[in-house]
Amino acid sequence: MIDAVNLTKKFGDVTAVDGLTFHVAEGEAFGFLGPNGAGKTTTVRMLCCLIAKTGGEARIAGYDTGNEADSLEIRRMIGFMPENVGLYGELGARQNLDFYARLYDRTEQQRMESIERLLRLLGLWEKKDQPVGTFSKGMKQKVAIARALVHDPEILFLDEPTANLDPEAAKTVRDFILDLKKEKKTIFLNTHNLDEAQKLCDRIGIIRTHLLRTGTPEELKEALWGSKTVIQLEEVNDRIVAAVKHHTSGKVVVEGHRLVIDVINVESENPGLVGAVFAAGGRIQFVQGLNPTLEDVYLKTVREETP
Repeated sequence: MIDAVNLTKKFGDVTAVDGLTFHVAEGEAFGFLGPNGAGKTTTVRMLCCLIAKTGGEARIAGYDTGNEADSLEIRRMIGFMPENVGLYGELGARQNLDFYARLYDRTEQQRMESIERLLRLLGLWEKKDQPVGTFSKGMKQKVAIARALVHDPEILFLDEPTANLDPEAAKTVRDFILDLKKEKKTIFLNTHNLDEAQKLCDRIGIIRTHLLRTGTPEELKEALWGSKTVIQLEEVNDRIVAAVKHHTSGKVVVEGHRLVIDVINVESENPGLVGAVFAAGGRIQFVQGLNPTLEDVYLKTVREETP
């Protein structure tokens, strides 16, 4: 549904996006995870035909973003929620949405049905005629999401949809995105919120100008972290450490009174590791697997790529 091959954008001598290649399948929620300035927004703006690429290719449902005629078709089939909502503050929520819906040649009945459905889903129907300028930041964010969906697009681009929102408003927005996933919308999400990416995305790309890694959250954890066993002891000494290192080819790290050991197969390796500790006189308090978070994976990836 979304394809990029060596997609590049330069602003003068500055390379904002450097040779991105990726594919997003129909009905998939794909997330770009990266720090501010990583190129996330620039990438989305190229995919939405808002700025021209410098090099490479990008296609949406087979249409070329660099072709003027194709770009019109792309704009008809996508919805875009920018980081800055850009609503008309003097107009009500319903009027804002109707203005944008008219740009997509929707009939009056289609517009009214779509607007009411979206505002009800987002809990804004009772405030439909209040000026948007009086809304809270979270309410404006909801209207912006409704605007991106008012013409029932096949593909939705969301740029930092919960940025600067309070926890309650952010949860409402995330829950709504989860509902969109159930409708099999293709969703491209920009975020630097690790928890958000984990909850909403089927696959994640970690970006820092160029694409560092892609995969499901679990694939990224496995590829970058692997399996680890933690053995907590009453006391760690050189004899115990030597015994464990003799028993395994994996890396052994001493962290206070615990050993963190790289393993390939937890079920087959842990009994031998425990036996080696006992034989060396160690007194074990507990044994557990060490499960990395997406934050661990993200920080490891970004730090490895830091010059």
